[in-house]
Amino acid sequence: MGVLYNQVADQLQALIQQGVYRDGDRLPGVRVLSRQFSVSISTILQAHQTLEGRGYLDARERSGYFVRLPALDAPEPVMQKHRAKPVPVTAREMALDLCADEQKRMVPLATAIPHPDYLPLRQIQQSTLWAARRGLETLDYSFPGKESFRRQIAQRMATLGVPVSPDDVLATNGAQEAIILALRAVTQPGDIVAVETPSFPGILQALEVVGLQVIEIPTHPSDGLSLEGLQLALDKWPLKACVVVTNHSNPMGARMPDERKQQLVSMLAAAGVPLIEDDIYGDLYHTGDRPKPAKAFDRTDNVIYCSSFSKTISAGLRLGWMLPGRYMAPARQHKYFANLATSSISQLAVAHFLEQGSYDRYLRSARQHYRESCERMRAAITRSFPEGTAVSRPQGGFVLWVQLPDGISGTGVFQKARAENINVSPGLMFSSTNKYDNCLRLYSANPWTERIEQAVARLGALAHAERDSRG
Repeated sequence: MGVLYNQVADQLQALIQQGVYRDGDRLPGVRVLSRQFSVSISTILQAHQTLEGRGYLDARERSGYFVRLPALDAPEPVMQKHRAKPVPVTAREMALDLCADEQKRMVPLATAIPHPDYLPLRQIQQSTLWAARRGLETLDYSFPGKESFRRQIAQRMATLGVPVSPDDVLATNGAQEAIILALRAVTQPGDIVAVETPSFPGILQALEVVGLQVIEIPTHPSDGLSLEGLQLALDKWPLKACVVVTNHSNPMGARMPDERKQQLVSMLAAAGVPLIEDDIYGDLYHTGDRPKPAKAFDRTDNVIYCSSFSKTISAGLRLGWMLPGRYMAPARQHKYFANLATSSISQLAVAHFLEQGSYDRYLRSARQHYRESCERMRAAITRSFPEGTAVSRPQGGFVLWVQLPDGISGTGVFQKARAENINVSPGLMFSSTNKYDNCLRLYSANPWTERIEQAVARLGALAHAERDSRG
């Protein structure tokens, strides 16, 4: 029996690799496959489980089995010692250009901002109107944050295994400000900070604003930051902080397993290096349960937790928060000097929205949208891009990391696409050391339309042309 179900699994895998069944396609039912292969239903089910273990199938409750292509091959997990050296951070003007381009009605495949169709607009409008009627409470300063908002955050953090009080929460203008405040609280200009690579450009920009140097640590597409690479950096350089997106990192979509989060927290605590955790995508997991933040494993108050509602409720509200822990005093001071306070009406509106219990109901549908959007985009990339293209399989969020075959410049594809009003993010944006020229990041959370499908197909054609032009 074991030989038989493996044979069926091998045949189905061959059909997937040949493109008969494409990424995101639903396989025929078990009875249909049983007749097709002239085997029992139990043999088909064992073949499905085998393919699921190999990473070619995804089981969905009451829906069946769906094809998924293997994830992007892992990068080299250990840093080469002779290359592990600090470099100054220079935030690229390219990032600002991309944001401006998105306002020009280009095909939006670059900036990771939720599409309005996937946001709880009606509920937020109602909560904002409620907040606007609060009179002086809406119009006054709210440093270090509205009590109702900080109380709601404390309640949500408790469900993640992070028991805090409202007084432990500092409201910020998005996660970007939270990260900047955290960096300013624990570093001085010229200090060295470890980050993932590839890394979210906003983190690199935050490091530049604070005047820091960076050590880039390789990131595994599934397991996240290389702990081995981090240990090499800790042994060689006087790191003052480490910034990590532990859940569904941008751009790879990696989620660190809990045991590795524990190791990360312990390793940095032993070295006396604060961990700045960005958990902005934590609520947007595609399957299973909400992953814990690294902060849940913090026993020495060495983790500064940062997050926001920009990727879930609204980017325009500019509402985030941080748990500075023992660094609360310097974080509060830098916040006060920078802009005094975060918008009162945004805090009151979001607190009201959370109190109504609407947030979790909304998230259930949003997560399904983003998962399906990622699968659809991956399938389109597989159809259109040159053979040898690798695509990440994010475990949450809504961005895809595309690694083009050797000899194809992602920057060249980006430039040609931009000339045709298609906006994508070139790989060079995600490092301070000019790496990832053969990569692109694609935003996948748009409602799927013919315009989007044609744009992805055109990107594939441009990648083919870029390869051909280089001989």
